Amino acid sequence: MGAGLDLLRRNRDFRRVFLSSLVTSGGDWFALIPLLALLRDLTHSGLAGGLVLAADTAVFALLSPYAGTLADRLDRRRIIVVCEGLCAGLALLLLAVDSRSTVWVAVVAVGGIAAAKAFATPATAAATPNLVPPQDLALANVMNGVAWGSMLAVGAALGGIATALFGTSTCFVIDAVSFVLSALLVARCRVPFQQQRETGEHPGFRDALHEALTFARSDRSVLALLAAKPGVAFANGALVLFPLLAVDVFHVGATGIGLLYAARGVGALIGPLLLGRRGRGGAAMWWVLAAAMTSCGLLYVIVASAPVFWVAVLLVAVAHLGGGANWTISTYGLQQRVPDRVLGRISSADFMIVTLVIALNQVVAGLLSEAVGTRLLVGAFGAASMAYAAVWLTGTRNLRRTPLETGA
Repeated sequence: MGAGLDLLRRNRDFRRVFLSSLVTSGGDWFALIPLLALLRDLTHSGLAGGLVLAADTAVFALLSPYAGTLADRLDRRRIIVVCEGLCAGLALLLLAVDSRSTVWVAVVAVGGIAAAKAFATPATAAATPNLVPPQDLALANVMNGVAWGSMLAVGAALGGIATALFGTSTCFVIDAVSFVLSALLVARCRVPFQQQRETGEHPGFRDALHEALTFARSDRSVLALLAAKPGVAFANGALVLFPLLAVDVFHVGATGIGLLYAARGVGALIGPLLLGRRGRGGAAMWWVLAAAMTSCGLLYVIVASAPVFWVAVLLVAVAHLGGGANWTISTYGLQQRVPDRVLGRISSADFMIVTLVIALNQVVAGLLSEAVGTRLLVGAFGAASMAYAAVWLTGTRNLRRTPLETGA
């Protein structure tokens, strides 16, 4: 952590992007927790919350191929600034959700924010190798994981508390303000977010996608890294069930919903710090990724039988130690292996795959929550994550014998 703070101190532009991530991540969860609690109160079901979370991930996934192409063609810094500004306006739409008949507004608003983030996220990921020197890239990815995890923990916990104290509208306004602050921080960056391109390096959309797919298929390590995040994504289907766990199983209300999501953030914060710099290529990276998937799934199986609320909170936090490490290490591996000219497209493909898996699991969770017990569903998603990890580990057995080479 001391090395990370030193990196923030000496690298002004990375510090601004890092602070931007802190602000938006905190604001997102500060709004999402009250929104899920509100939808639970308006509909008395987990389906509306499931649709909102699915819209968040599905829209992101569907737009990712276009987003990656733009991230490799346009100024990545401007993409991020424009998208953050759009998110600010869309966050204010949530103020209109006040009855069962306006639940659709939540789906539209969250889907719109997801659309903007589909363009901003791969641009940020592809920009990171240009913001820091090569020797700091692994540490930068750890710090990015810390930003997301820490503000999930803080934003989710405070979002639950603020909902009880001030109501949902205040939380939605704070989310909008966070996007504005984020845009201002990124706008002040001066270092280029991508390498200089030659005039002929901007193929059409179809050709650009074909180039990225051809590159991915030619490198088994890239394919394996693209397949790593879904191992944890299966367990994330249980996220839809957090409001039901808190309200219907443990009877702790909106504050409990916030604490469950905050526990996920604590795990995502600590995981990269403990394991994020251990997977720098070679056999260690593949073993750590497999262990991260397996442990996340196993702990969700145990969450399903937690006797009291605080035990469930602790288990969720430990489960996402693996989740945070999996995300950080697989992202770093791609940045190491993929050249800058296609990194935006490969990064967007990475996010598209994982968000599609999450979206499908969230829809399934929302639909089955009407007929299947909450505890049983939580355990089932954990078991699915463990099964995927076993298949992935088998498929990468040859890669564990050779180090990961740098292709950038």
